[in-house]
Order: sequence, then structure tokens, then C-alpha cells
Amino acid sequence: MPRYKMIVEYDGTSYVGWQIQDNGHSVQAAMQKAILKLTGETVSVRGAGRTDSGVHAWGQTVHTDLSREWVPYKLRNAVNAYLMTASEKVSVIDVSLVDETFDARFSAIKRHYLYRILNRPSPLALEANRAWWVSKPLDHEAMHAAAQMLVGHHDFTTFRSTHCQAKSPVRTLDRLDVTRSGDLIEIRASAQSFLHNQIRSFAGTLKIAGQGKVTPEDVRAALEARDRKRCGPVAPPDGLYFMKVDYPDDRQDG
Repeated sequence: MPRYKMIVEYDGTSYVGWQIQDNGHSVQAAMQKAILKLTGETVSVRGAGRTDSGVHAWGQTVHTDLSREWVPYKLRNAVNAYLMTASEKVSVIDVSLVDETFDARFSAIKRHYLYRILNRPSPLALEANRAWWVSKPLDHEAMHAAAQMLVGHHDFTTFRSTHCQAKSPVRTLDRLDVTRSGDLIEIRASAQSFLHNQIRSFAGTLKIAGQGKVTPEDVRAALEARDRKRCGPVAPPDGLYFMKVDYPDDRQDG
């Protein structure tokens, strides 16, 4: 059966997350329903990462198998037509035919996320549900300095959900950068894989570092404690975006 790789964008505000769940509508369910309407086939659409409720994506990568071969751009346009008809906040950006050994999740070599904070006194109107509003001033340079304490190969028990199902809390964090442009603070994280709530846990801790409540050394100590109670408040999902996934020998993904 032909296998298709899709790059997908979505507004996660009204979904329970990427994965199909019993408690509401998911992005995965929206895509599978659109493909069912188009092809008459009940398929499994597998994603590179399981984003939580309220988390967005600019570049989630998925794959699915169909019974016949499609011209990629025609498949993209047809699936998008059904998504639009159903008023889904999901868009297929690109489709390509891939080898049957490709797996959106297990073939990935690096994942990239962005967390956005709007740091200003006034509440959000246009950016509501698109960023974390923090009204008190934040020092982004202090946040970046604290973030560097987390880069590298570590046991991230402090910065993962107690409900995380990963077998090991050990991960290698390749990048955690904090920058600012006007009122917008951006936290960019890259790694082969992440733990449940890891980036939102980082963002919450870096926020209190930006308020001067903890130092970079405090953040290092919290990491080394391997104690969830040492984590700062978990940041809301609104500001988190799944940006991109890298695969071996994939020119499009760099």
C-alpha cells in the first residue's frame, strides 16, 4: 500500500490534543474522518508527536497508508477540502509519497518546538489562545541564562509530568534558547524526543527566572534534584507550537 507523509498545521484550541481520546474531538480523529469521507477507507494517521489539548502545530508530521496511489498535491487538496467542509481547524500543508519503512514517529531524528510569551501589561485580544500572557516584566536574558542549565544529556524527572508514560526520564536537549522582540518572548527547544509536559515545565520555570525569583544555579539544582516538586508552575498550553520534525536524508526538513 502506498504510504504518504503529510505536514500538518492546526489550531489546537478546540481539540483534546493530537491523539484520539474518549473525552472529546482530536486532531487525529479529524484527519481520519476527512480521509474516510474522501476514500471510503478507515485508516490510521500516525503523528510524530502527541500534542496536548490547546497545543498548536505549524509542522506536525504524520503518515498514513492508502489503498491506491495519489498525486500528492491532489491528495493534499482533497483532504483539505473535507477538513474545511467539516469546519476543522486543521490544514495539510504538504504531501509526499514515501517508502513503506518511513514512520512519522520512529524515523524522526529531531523535533523542534516553540513557546510564545506575550509580556505586556495589556491582556491579549488577537493573540488570545495563541500565547501565554504575562503582565509583569520579564528579563529574557536571565531566562536564557537559566535555560542553558538544562541543555545537554540529563535525567529530566523534575521537568516531566507525573503522568508521563516514557520508560526513562533521560533525554538529550540540544537547544533551549530564549529571545525577545518587542513584547514577544520566544523559547525554542530542539531534541530527538521530549517527555510529557517537558517544554511547558521548562517555560514555567524560565518565567520565574525572568521575574528574578530563581537564578540559573537554582534551575541547575532543581534539575539535579530529580524532584517534580522543584519544577516551577507548568505553563499553559496556549503558547506551545510543534514547529518541525527532521528526518534522515530529507531535504525538505533540512
